[in-house]
Amino acid sequence: MLFADVILPLPFAQTALTYIVPDEMGHVVSEGMQVIVPFGKYKLYTGIVSRLHHETPTGFEVKEIHSLVDLKPIVTKNQLSLWEWMSFYYMASIGEVCNAALPSMLKLESETIVSLNKTFSGDESLSPIEAKIVGLLQYSSSAKIEKLGKTVGVKSVLPHIHSLIFKGAVSVNETIRQKLVHRTEKIRTERIIRLNPEMDKDTIDLLLKKHKKQRKLYDDVSSVLTKKNTESCPRKELIREIGVQSYVMDELVAKNILEQFTTDVSRIDKTVEVQRKPYDLNDCQQAALLAIKQSFKQKQVCLLHGVTSSGKTEVYIHLIEEILQNGGQVLYLVPEIALTTQLTHRLRSVFGSKLGVYHSKINDSKRAEIWQKMLSPEPYEIILGVRSSLFLPFSKLGLVIVDEEHETSYKQQDPSPRYHARDTAIVMAQQAGAKTLLGSATPSFESYYNAQTGKYDLVTLSKRFEEIDLPEIRLENVGELRRKRKMKSILSPSLIEQIRQALANGEQAIIFRNRRGFASMLECKSCGWTPKCKRCDVSLTYHKFRNELKCHYCNAAYKVPTECPVCHGTQIDILGQGTEQVEEETANLFPDAVSARMDTDSARGKRSYEKYIFDFEANKIQILIGTQMLAKGLDFENVSVVGILSADSLLNHPDFRSYERGFQMMLQTSGRAGRKNKRGTVVIQASDPSEPIYRFVENNDYHGFFLLQMGERKNFRYPPFSRLLSIVLRHRKETVAEAASQQMADALRQTLSNRVLGPAKPAVSCKQSYYIREILLKLEPGISPQLVRKNIFLAEQLVRGNIQYKNIVISFNVDPM
Repeated sequence: MLFADVILPLPFAQTALTYIVPDEMGHVVSEGMQVIVPFGKYKLYTGIVSRLHHETPTGFEVKEIHSLVDLKPIVTKNQLSLWEWMSFYYMASIGEVCNAALPSMLKLESETIVSLNKTFSGDESLSPIEAKIVGLLQYSSSAKIEKLGKTVGVKSVLPHIHSLIFKGAVSVNETIRQKLVHRTEKIRTERIIRLNPEMDKDTIDLLLKKHKKQRKLYDDVSSVLTKKNTESCPRKELIREIGVQSYVMDELVAKNILEQFTTDVSRIDKTVEVQRKPYDLNDCQQAALLAIKQSFKQKQVCLLHGVTSSGKTEVYIHLIEEILQNGGQVLYLVPEIALTTQLTHRLRSVFGSKLGVYHSKINDSKRAEIWQKMLSPEPYEIILGVRSSLFLPFSKLGLVIVDEEHETSYKQQDPSPRYHARDTAIVMAQQAGAKTLLGSATPSFESYYNAQTGKYDLVTLSKRFEEIDLPEIRLENVGELRRKRKMKSILSPSLIEQIRQALANGEQAIIFRNRRGFASMLECKSCGWTPKCKRCDVSLTYHKFRNELKCHYCNAAYKVPTECPVCHGTQIDILGQGTEQVEEETANLFPDAVSARMDTDSARGKRSYEKYIFDFEANKIQILIGTQMLAKGLDFENVSVVGILSADSLLNHPDFRSYERGFQMMLQTSGRAGRKNKRGTVVIQASDPSEPIYRFVENNDYHGFFLLQMGERKNFRYPPFSRLLSIVLRHRKETVAEAASQQMADALRQTLSNRVLGPAKPAVSCKQSYYIREILLKLEPGISPQLVRKNIFLAEQLVRGNIQYKNIVISFNVDPM
């Protein structure tokens, strides 16, 4: 008997579940194929076949696979291998990995709610069963898949629902996470107009004899179709080109003189023409390119350490071109969606339609369509995307580029799997026989350490393109300026003067403040009361634009108090500055300049990032204020001044990586200044400029700063001299969280001894009404990961076996950031 191990996209599916393969499916089912299986008493789910075998399972009743969704795999063997590695290394269930990997449109269950799309009118493209389903949905706004199957009388209705989704007839609301998540994306269809070939000229003349407008429209449509040398044309395009009212065209359709039908429109970008060849490289870039190609002959991974504006992207383009010429594919990873905007246009100008873009801001339908294209005979040759693009089905991967590899955005925090895209990309490339290129002006210490010790190869680009000098960095002692009463604004006098000169010269400025909102907190002047979130152990941030207090951990919003609830005083101070306040101050200081704020509050829409970036590039915005997304590789030619506010706040975090991140952020933000034609100026405002880190920033001395930090890391056994594993326990009662974490830590110490630290309260010890305790494991590089995981799972079972802790939530974070 043939059995199939099936991965279900459910967070509690620890391993693949085994099902019997019915005899009629035995000759067609294969690994990576999508099947429909029963789960529990009543539910049906779509899952992925991970393995076929003849090993009869024991100890439970084995059910049969219900039906097939399609006759071809949608997941490759390399993908399944990567899922297994991620499940093991990041201590996540295989169901959680599957759920993260697959687009939502490829995950259906029997209780999924199906709704008819009102814009759909392509009935002629439907099969009889699909037409029956659409007919049922016309009488009810929505229905469960399970109910539709019973009403239609079809044993396996899920394949028909899949087909209707891709035809644009229905959309779905998921219940995977036990709640409805309404999907709002529009299904792309288009109405097409053509002349009715069965309508003769005499009949048309008779029908239109007394209707001048209709006659003119008919003649105009005929003329346009003849001019375009086509039999049909989109209705919108005809109306726009001819300039006619819509009802007149409807009258011609009603008389059957014109035929109207609906067709699906691909959500994938249409043909894009190549505009240029890769630019010629200068001597430094050419040397770096040759060194990278040489290093790939010996090693799997190469780190390109190039100063800001050294032309790393053009080096990438030349490497991509060579991979494509050899028939390979390239995955180009970036840390933030904002970066894809500029890179998309730059790469499309060279590679045209060979480039696909994949990230969370595109809707589920388009993600599913891109997934299917990657499985087709003509897949994208280049994918530009954020961390989720790792999961796409590549068939001939030749190179993975991880740009700005130091960025913490590559680390998935919640939900599980809490993977790091850079490290996962290296494993993925290795499994596919591809190479990995890491690039950064400020590499992560782990990557740079691996390059220094010979695990990776290292290639350096030490000069800016066209040999423009690195920006001049000026430190402003704002503490001293305040003492002397010279700080009249959030911006120091020197920074104000630099921006004023830049504006007078027709140049632009960037102001960096890594805190959104208007003010960090409110405080009663009389008693010191500070409003805090009711669900989290944090003070609330004041957002002036919305006139509300907001928790940046759970997004809860509160009204701004008019009086203190403790002493009933009415004098409530605003403390700290966020990007909103900087924007307001900038508008007052430079009324003739257009300033804008780019952070997660202002850039919410699908095209928000693009709009800000394009407007700034076109000089429609002269001063751009923002958070850390401004420090992530954006390229602006006309920026001559960068201001970094409250630099000390970048360093004052209870985290051993705070100096590394602060250094990276300051150097990366500084790199936005003076990228073309002239040297830029950077003003760093700090309360204590005597900190040694500022000397390294001033001198752009990454290597010196690395050596200093490595000494401290080695003394305290922090990465890269150890591996960290964080175990977080959450419960709604603090006493339970404390007791459970203590029991688990004690159990771990019996086998892992002094490698176990804690349990301890994290900096924010309560989030969303859950009290938190953290156990940290410091593991030496040589220790067996299998042994560590075995001991952790035994300790977890011990805690879960205690009835007092039945509602405890335990999560694992390998290599926490």
